[in-house]
Amino acid sequence: MARKPIIVGNWKMNKTIAETKEFVAAVDPKVTDKADWGIATPYLDLQAAKAAKNLIVAAEDMHFKDSGAYTGAVSAAMLKEINVEWTILGHSERRQYFGETDETVNLKMIQAINNGINPIVCVGESLEQYEANETKDVVKTQVVAAYKDIAKEDVEKTVIAYEPIWAIGTGKTATNEIAQDVCGYIRTVVADLYDQETADKVRIQYGGSVKPAGLAALLEQPDIDGALVGGASLQVESYIAMIEALN
Repeated sequence: MARKPIIVGNWKMNKTIAETKEFVAAVDPKVTDKADWGIATPYLDLQAAKAAKNLIVAAEDMHFKDSGAYTGAVSAAMLKEINVEWTILGHSERRQYFGETDETVNLKMIQAINNGINPIVCVGESLEQYEANETKDVVKTQVVAAYKDIAKEDVEKTVIAYEPIWAIGTGKTATNEIAQDVCGYIRTVVADLYDQETADKVRIQYGGSVKPAGLAALLEQPDIDGALVGGASLQVESYIAMIEALN
């Protein structure tokens, strides 16, 4: 079935509010309907980013509780109040530096869906796991854990981002064939959890040193429905180059 590509830039800890305003003013008018285009920004930038008419705006994380003594955390209600309806969950940097676990990713998935927020859930293996041929075992474990207690009818509201950790910010990138093999496998995992019809509706992104020049060829792969983009999403010129690559 035809799935509309979704390309989201993950800004990580970059850009001030002023820089966000400049970026949105330059990029938003260039957005086309060839894909769903978006940016995931630091919390402070979200409201400024929402000036966009065409770009999806996502948070980079979200807590699994409604409120409470969780210093530094942001709740679903806080995101909804400024009309943010997307969030990244389980990014490898959250897992590595901030103690994110498969269990907390699942709790956040449930919280997001219960609050009408679309999660982009990240899965991926380390270089050591890749070299030990453990990629599919790792990814399956992460996907199965993330979708625990998620109802079948809610699955298509989610996006899965396959991000091999060894290809994030390293300049290394999985070949299109490697990326397709893993993304195709992820779809079979979702089909096993639910059914093939449900799996065919889920959009699966690839992330890991994605560049404008390689985007179109990446999206030609049958099970790759978009990209979660790091560095190339930070500059106006390279983001627009991605948009133009699909025209």
